[in-house]
Amino acid sequence: MASSRQSPTPAKPKPPVPESGRAARHPLKGKGRLLPVSNETSAGGIAIYVVEGLAYAAVIGRRNRNGRLEWCLPKGHVESGETPEEAAIREVEEEAGVQAEIILALGVIDYWFTGDRRRIHKVVHHFLLETVSDAITTENDPDHEAEIAEWVPLKDLPSRLSYPNERHMAEVAVDLLSLEPEE
Repeated sequence: MASSRQSPTPAKPKPPVPESGRAARHPLKGKGRLLPVSNETSAGGIAIYVVEGLAYAAVIGRRNRNGRLEWCLPKGHVESGETPEEAAIREVEEEAGVQAEIILALGVIDYWFTGDRRRIHKVVHHFLLETVSDAITTENDPDHEAEIAEWVPLKDLPSRLSYPNERHMAEVAVDLLSLEPEE
C-alpha cells in the first residue's frame, strides 16, 4: 500500500553571509574592524620611596570616562626622540611630582581599546624607579589628568590599583623587592 505521507522537502541551503552582512548583523564587531588603527607607546612605572626599611609607591588618581576615580601608576606618551626610560622619568615627575631614577625594567604590557573613532593598540613600558624625596604632587601635570597623588605601602599596591595589568606589574615589583603582597 502506498503511503499518503509525502517525503519532507529539503530546506533550501542558506547562502553564505557576505562580510558586509556580518558587519550589519553585528554592528559593534563590524565597526571595530572598520575603524582605523593607531599605535601608541607610553612609559611610566612604580616610583619607590623607602622610609625606615618600608617601601612606598607613588600612585595617582584620575577620572575615567564615566567620572569614576581610578588609581593607577604614573605614565604617559613617549615623545618624539625620547626613549621609554626618559619618558618614564619625565611622566613620573609630571604626573606625581616625583623625581626618580630607573632601577630596572619591570615589563611591557599592551592592550587594545576604541576611542575617538579609531582602534588604539597601546604598548606601555613599566619601570621600577627610586625616588630622591617623599615630595608628591599633581600640580605640574600638564594634561591635568591626575587629580591626586599618594604614597601607598608597596605591599598594598597590587590591591590599590584599578587595572589588572598594572596590578601584575606591582606584584612583579613586590616579588623583586622580596615583599609579600597583602591578600
